[in-house]
Amino acid sequence: MSEAIEAKSGEQRRALWIVLLLNLAIAIGFFVTGAIGDSSALIANGLDNTSDTVVYAISLFALSRAAVWQRTAANVSGGMLLLFAALVLVDAIRRYYAGSEPLGGMMITMSLIAAVVNVICVWLLARIEDPGVNVRAANTFSWNDFASNGGILVAGGLVWWLDTNWPDLAVGVAVAGIFVWGGIKILRDAHGEHHKAVHGDDA
Repeated sequence: MSEAIEAKSGEQRRALWIVLLLNLAIAIGFFVTGAIGDSSALIANGLDNTSDTVVYAISLFALSRAAVWQRTAANVSGGMLLLFAALVLVDAIRRYYAGSEPLGGMMITMSLIAAVVNVICVWLLARIEDPGVNVRAANTFSWNDFASNGGILVAGGLVWWLDTNWPDLAVGVAVAGIFVWGGIKILRDAHGEHHKAVHGDDA
């Protein structure tokens, strides 16, 4: 039995390591293209993938530890999403007043590359059997990425077509909304696990 549990933990650890490294690479790509392309949406997704990378690192740390560590990891993940939501909103407001000239073609290209990486990440996480709350938090992050990348793709097309920056800013704000939704979802899941643990002990 212990060998089966150890093998399962090793499989989860390998999957999380791969997903972590993929998200780190995409985060760097988003930041570089966001700076070059003057795009709020790309910078926002760079923050998104940075938070993903940190979450996967926390998940790896909590993987072989007690459930309380996994719940703590999930709480940190949820709080981080809410923090990044605030940072993205500040950046979008700054660009609104200061002005920006995003490059639609670069936004489209980066969103398509990131979408391929997200497919791989979701597939790897979906293969994990009976995931803990921290792994479920990581999965929420990956699905958030899909929504964010779809927004960048649409915004990039509109920026290219209309030659205006408002679609880029709109997606930046929308990504902040996705952060808030994901953060609340993760925190609720962690709270539910804590509730079950406490009442399970009482039962």
